[in-house]
Amino acid sequence: MKLVRRIPRGKVATYGQIAVLAGNAYASRQVAWLLHSLSDKEKLPWQRVINSRGTISLRAQAGERQRSLLEREGVQFGLHGRIELARYLWLGSSKAAARAGSGSGSRSTRRAPGSGKG
Repeated sequence: MKLVRRIPRGKVATYGQIAVLAGNAYASRQVAWLLHSLSDKEKLPWQRVINSRGTISLRAQAGERQRSLLEREGVQFGLHGRIELARYLWLGSSKAAARAGSGSGSRSTRRAPGSGKG
């Protein structure tokens, strides 16, 4: 969750992006689950993590709250509630990935289907 803390105000990251930087490209759902379960306890900037379409996945009041928090940080929403990822996406860094965690228990050796040996 150190990666989520590193996302600067006014920028966003996707669930999948956080999973990749943490070392497991297949863990985007786990990222969402962790944010849901730990955000209040850990004071994580959970609002800065969105889906890969550039939209908020949460519904009703939770989604409205996330949008409001992002707008206060200067993130603008376009048509259909989309955030322009080309403008607002945090690119992360290899330093961020290294700090977040080698010892985090992630499986970084897992390969994508059809990528050769597995």
